[in-house]
Amino acid sequence: MSARKIQHAALPYRMTPTGPQILLVTSRETRRWIIPKGWAKKNVDPQDMAATEAFEEAGVRGKVKKKPVGSYEYDKRLDDGSCVTCDVSVYALEVTAELPDWPERTQRERRWLSPAEAVVLISEPGLVDIFQKLAVKWED
Repeated sequence: MSARKIQHAALPYRMTPTGPQILLVTSRETRRWIIPKGWAKKNVDPQDMAATEAFEEAGVRGKVKKKPVGSYEYDKRLDDGSCVTCDVSVYALEVTAELPDWPERTQRERRWLSPAEAVVLISEPGLVDIFQKLAVKWED
């Protein structure tokens, strides 16, 4: 059994007149709806890593929170076909700029959704819990 891997994810969001929206992107291989995330790197703060992933995968910039809004785990299939369990910390990122061009634009789709719509499309159970908690918090 290999060691667990650490990833940091951004939860890009914006407030609209009808309520908050979450930005999801598709994964490159399976085209499932996910939030931008990447491997932890030495000498890079977790929230900064999350913000970098949001730019590279979703083409957004914004204000990232220093404390995670939650965490979850999932099994990632690697290029060699093996699986590794990843612990993912999730950082809220209030989007201030949505760019027309970004590094992974040709490999992914992005879509703004209400928290309720996002919950339906996301397949990671731990991420569903985070979305639901945030949706309740935003309604307060």
